[in-house]
Amino acid sequence: MTNLQVLQTALLDLLYNLKDSEIKLIIGGGFGIYLKVSYVRSTGVRTLLSYWPEPRSTNDIDLFLRPELLIDSKQLKPLAKAFNALGYKPVPGAEKYQFIKTGVGNRETGSIKIDILTGPKKSFDGSRVKTDDRRAQPRPRVGIHAHPLDEALTLNEGLRKVVIDGNLSTGETWQGEVFLPHPYTFLMMKIFAFRDRLEDKDREFGRYHAIDMYSIVATITEDEWEGAKELSKRYAEDDYIKEAGSLVSTYFSSFTSLGIIRLRESPYYTPEFRIEEFISALQEIFPHK
Repeated sequence: MTNLQVLQTALLDLLYNLKDSEIKLIIGGGFGIYLKVSYVRSTGVRTLLSYWPEPRSTNDIDLFLRPELLIDSKQLKPLAKAFNALGYKPVPGAEKYQFIKTGVGNRETGSIKIDILTGPKKSFDGSRVKTDDRRAQPRPRVGIHAHPLDEALTLNEGLRKVVIDGNLSTGETWQGEVFLPHPYTFLMMKIFAFRDRLEDKDREFGRYHAIDMYSIVATITEDEWEGAKELSKRYAEDDYIKEAGSLVSTYFSSFTSLGIIRLRESPYYTPEFRIEEFISALQEIFPHK
């Protein structure tokens, strides 16, 4: 099995264990992009660009929780129970918001890591949730925290429901629903992630974030494009939106911009990429003022 197939089985196992709960999972990161590509391929829906790169390999799942789940933390008890039942263990130093399940024979090969994230810290103003730059800690405690992302201010906007199906780890077939962030939200997170990894050798100097940005833009549907333009206007005065526009202008405005150079350095890059259209789309929804 490929890493992506392993992750799909792991996600189906989790959904199966949550089948009697009301928890709705939002899936981001590289695996979320894989699910979006699978969705547009299976439905044949028209997308912004005509060519998409092959989904990149990843061994983790970025699982986003709506802020209201942390505010009303009793709703998260089934998730904590599911992690325990499936054999996930907390990652040392990131307990309660990163969990890992090792491969067969307790080997790193085939391991699965789940990162739990949520929206901006300001989402919890006036609530009992304790927040800092690393964690959102609900009260009462339920064994689940989340890493807040201030740039994910549109997390609850325009979520895309997708159905995934396949085999559970038991071999039984199963079908479940997850949600994907709106492309505007996805791009916000990836723009800031690219900035943070620009000089990080261990993270390929941001190359995989650049390729993710291209994949997100390429698979935007017609309704999502209209939604992205509306979100751009509605949140135009937010400081994070303004900073995103500045970052796009700096790193993704021309063929000689560093972000485009990193994109073209990626092993997933091919000459079929529509770079001019990619640049134009980014600048339209993240204008620099």
